[in-house]
Amino acid sequence: MEFEVKSPILGFESVRGMRLEKIDDLFMKLKNAEADSPVFTLVNPFLLREYDFEIPLAMKVLLDLKENTNLLVLNIMIIHTPLESSTVNFLAPVIFNFDNHTMGQLVLESHRYPAYGLAETISSFFNSDSTPTQEA
Repeated sequence: MEFEVKSPILGFESVRGMRLEKIDDLFMKLKNAEADSPVFTLVNPFLLREYDFEIPLAMKVLLDLKENTNLLVLNIMIIHTPLESSTVNFLAPVIFNFDNHTMGQLVLESHRYPAYGLAETISSFFNSDSTPTQEA
């Protein structure tokens, strides 16, 4: 599904359209709709941990978010080898509005959300049997 970028992903301000593709319940792929790059692996944070933040009014207006909007929140993951050492950025969620096909990255203030890190190792959220340690 394609989305219009209303608030760009940091470092990729010129990208105006992105395509979201589901890999499984935990992972998704986000690709530039008009070029070969960038390509991001995204993760569903709610399957890893308790994850809650306030969406500022400016972002709500930009994405036309309402109380009943069909939205999805994902986080960018940096893939490493081995996969268990891959990291997740919980301080810059990507928000998707499925009702109007818009998206944007929100940068959270670290002092307001001290429990969230820029590069948290994904293995810290899984048991030894590879199941998430906590589901929200």
